[in-house]
Amino acid sequence: MINPSARANKTGAYYFSQKLTEISQLEAQGRTILNLGIGNPDLAPDPKVTTALIEAACQAEAHQYQSYRCTPALRQALSAWYKRNFGVALDYRDEVLPLIGSKEGIMHLSLAFLDPGDEVLIPDPGYPIYANAAVAAGAKAIYYNLTAAKGWLPDVAELESLVSPTTKMLWLNFPGNPTGAVASEADLQALVSFADKHQILLCHDNPYALILNEEPLSILAIKGAMEVAVELNSLSKSHNMPGWRLGMLAGKAAYLDAVAKMKSYSDTGIFRPIQEAAIVALEADEAWYSALQSTYLQRRTLICQLLDELQCSYATTGAGLYLWAAIPPGWQDSFAYSDYLLSTFDLFVAPGSVYGRNGEGYIRVALTQPAEALAQLLRRVQQHELSSLQV
Repeated sequence: MINPSARANKTGAYYFSQKLTEISQLEAQGRTILNLGIGNPDLAPDPKVTTALIEAACQAEAHQYQSYRCTPALRQALSAWYKRNFGVALDYRDEVLPLIGSKEGIMHLSLAFLDPGDEVLIPDPGYPIYANAAVAAGAKAIYYNLTAAKGWLPDVAELESLVSPTTKMLWLNFPGNPTGAVASEADLQALVSFADKHQILLCHDNPYALILNEEPLSILAIKGAMEVAVELNSLSKSHNMPGWRLGMLAGKAAYLDAVAKMKSYSDTGIFRPIQEAAIVALEADEAWYSALQSTYLQRRTLICQLLDELQCSYATTGAGLYLWAAIPPGWQDSFAYSDYLLSTFDLFVAPGSVYGRNGEGYIRVALTQPAEALAQLLRRVQQHELSSLQV
């Protein structure tokens, strides 16, 4: 037996990959599981997007290798979308880099900028891939605390206590996953100033900006950010295209060049019809976005009612695709509470501990199921006597 690398041994199995296998087994037994644990939009993109995909796929040249940086037309569309939604002017020629989903970008950023021994500041709770990518690059994950007491926002004073001469990168994500926390311009300005002071690359993951968020912000709109920051974005959540795998990295040309160099060894552009369809998606009119917001708002209202019935507490000030809720009194283990909901109500929600130590005592609930299914679940919960089991 040839042993896996030390890198592979340090990387545990992704929780959601394991849990989805378990859910598939339950469904094979005849149970219908309502999955609110995964941020997987269930709605279709604008029909014009699918039409554009089909038409482009009928072109003979569509099936050839594509440019590593994709077509100028796609980069222009991404640049225009950033200007329209965030007020950020990006040069489509070298300040926009299309990606095969922003998750790919997290890994390539880490490989492009981290050396063994470097340190990376990672939010707790936060998206687990940030830390996994750092470890894969040979770097060390240093966690900073996000807490309810501080609105799930970074404390710059704590960051100052954690920074060291080997700190190379800082990950941010607002609106936050899993918390839904929203950072203000002042919050982001303080973080840009911190990164500039210590010459740290500030990586902002921004896929939830347009979901139930009244004031979408890009960190690149902050004074001085272009010198020290890059931003990831994605069409997965904003345009209901998670399976299409199309995201982007925006920022200074020199930073994007380093990432593009790493990408050039792992892929050869994006399927041309997906690029053509993405252009159409990015040009969607305001009515399409408004209809999507209305759908999510209706679902959010029903999930709030569900959480009330379950005696979970939550804040309504957040944005994005999730509700972040404290589990009921008497339950100390978020994994046990998630399993209780699965076994009792055929409901899967994400345990907060998946996202870090500070996630213990919370669950993350995604707005990714139809209102009709949520209403049926709500009625089942209302008719059920909740367990008083304490763990």
